[in-house]
Amino acid sequence: MDPVVVGLTFLAIFVVELPDKTFLATLVLATRYRPILVWIGVSLAFLVQTLVAVLLGHAVSFLPEDLVRAAAGVMFLAGAVILIREGRSHQEAQDDEIETRDVHGLKAVLASFLVLFAAEWGDLSQLLTISLVAKYEQPVAVFLGALTALVVVSGLAVVAGRQLQRFVKLHVLHYVGAGVCLVLAALTAYELFS
Repeated sequence: MDPVVVGLTFLAIFVVELPDKTFLATLVLATRYRPILVWIGVSLAFLVQTLVAVLLGHAVSFLPEDLVRAAAGVMFLAGAVILIREGRSHQEAQDDEIETRDVHGLKAVLASFLVLFAAEWGDLSQLLTISLVAKYEQPVAVFLGALTALVVVSGLAVVAGRQLQRFVKLHVLHYVGAGVCLVLAALTAYELFS
C-alpha cells in the first residue's frame, strides 16, 4: 500500500467534499439530532459508498490503460466544472436546508445514514474515488484515503461546521476543490500523452 496514494486520495476527496452538499446535510442533521449519532450514521453511509466506489474502480482497472486514463481525466475536468458552477451558485443563493424529524438513538443514526446514503450516489467524491482506483490500481490505499477524508469532513461538519462557515466562504472551498480537480486532470493528461 502506497502512502502517497492514501495522502493524495485523502487530499482530493477532502477538498472536494468539504463544500459539498453532504457537508451541509451533515451540518443540518447535527442541529436536529445528537451530533455523535449523526456522525455514526453518516460514517456508515460513507463506508458503504466508498466500498462500492472502490469495487467499481477496481473493475474499471481491467479496461485498457489509455482508455482509463482518458476517462479519469475527463472525470477530473467534469469535477472541476461542477465545483466551479456550485461555487458560483453559492455566491448567488443561500443553501437549502434538509427537513428532518426530531428523533433519537438508533432512529437518528438510521435517518443520518439514509440521508447521506441517498445523497452520495453519483456524487463527485464517489466518481473521484472510482477514478483514483482505476488510475493508481491501489484499491486499499484509495479506500483508506477516501473513507478517512469523508469521515473527517463529516466530523468537521458535526463539530465545527458553523464556525468554519464564519471564517471560510463556501464558494471559496468550491474553487479550491475545482483547482485540485484541474491539477489531477493535468497530471492525468501528462501521463496519457507522455
